[in-house]
Amino acid sequence: MSAVPLQPPRRLIEMTVDGQEVRVPEGATVLDACAAAGKDIPTLCHGDTLTPKNACRVCVVEVEGSRTLAPACSRRAEPGMVVGTATERARHSRKVVLELLASSTDLSTTPRAAEWIGEYGARPDRFGPEAATVAQPPKVDNDLYVRDYAKCILCYKCVDACGEQWQNTFAIAVAGRGFDAVISTEHDAPLTDSACVYCGNCVEVCPTGALSFKSEFDMRAAGEWDEPRQTQTTTICSYCGVGCNLTLHVQDNRIVKVSSPHDNPVTRGNLCIKGRFGYQHVQNVGPSDG
Repeated sequence: MSAVPLQPPRRLIEMTVDGQEVRVPEGATVLDACAAAGKDIPTLCHGDTLTPKNACRVCVVEVEGSRTLAPACSRRAEPGMVVGTATERARHSRKVVLELLASSTDLSTTPRAAEWIGEYGARPDRFGPEAATVAQPPKVDNDLYVRDYAKCILCYKCVDACGEQWQNTFAIAVAGRGFDAVISTEHDAPLTDSACVYCGNCVEVCPTGALSFKSEFDMRAAGEWDEPRQTQTTTICSYCGVGCNLTLHVQDNRIVKVSSPHDNPVTRGNLCIKGRFGYQHVQNVGPSDG
């Protein structure tokens, strides 16, 4: 039997979100409070298994008494705090951020990006056809996953997952400055010559599809990727005794990618190369195998 660590209950604090009184545990973020109030706040760089980086700024809200807008993902909730999520100032800021991101980055595979652009009336095309972009060819240098940095918004989630917050491999980091900043391996070496251990935890946390399974990349290129048709089944990895949970994404009776539940106390969404990518044996059935 495994011991389950128990923590003392946290004190509840009261605050106001858009005129609605909300109670959240001490230590919760403003984003947690907004969720408790039923408010849908857009987020990109926020990861439920990572320390907030405050990089994308699409979750900003207005806090009474604060000179600047506050990122809801990292600002701690405080007793008596009064938050406005849909003020003109907050909505305008989100609109401009979405315009800047969508004008320079390919958000075509970013969940809900098109919805938010419409909701906030963002016009990425207002910067004109000469607007600077991060367009570049995808990096396809291995058979497991693809790096398409034309879709990268520099949220740093992959760097954190690869580094000190989870994997401690440090195979990637931010290189360059300003608009030329990119996620890179050491000396921009191919992934196969880097320190990467192919755990795929960077793929797990990427919010835009800049990192994707090679299978997904190929299926999208062929026009065959159809997420609504896919089923998801959570099971246990059979490679070792740790007991990692796997979520198998299946389309047309074939596994097309593997993720892991973020609320699992064992893995928190993290896997090794075998759990993440070692599923081919399940579907490689020859004629003699029936």
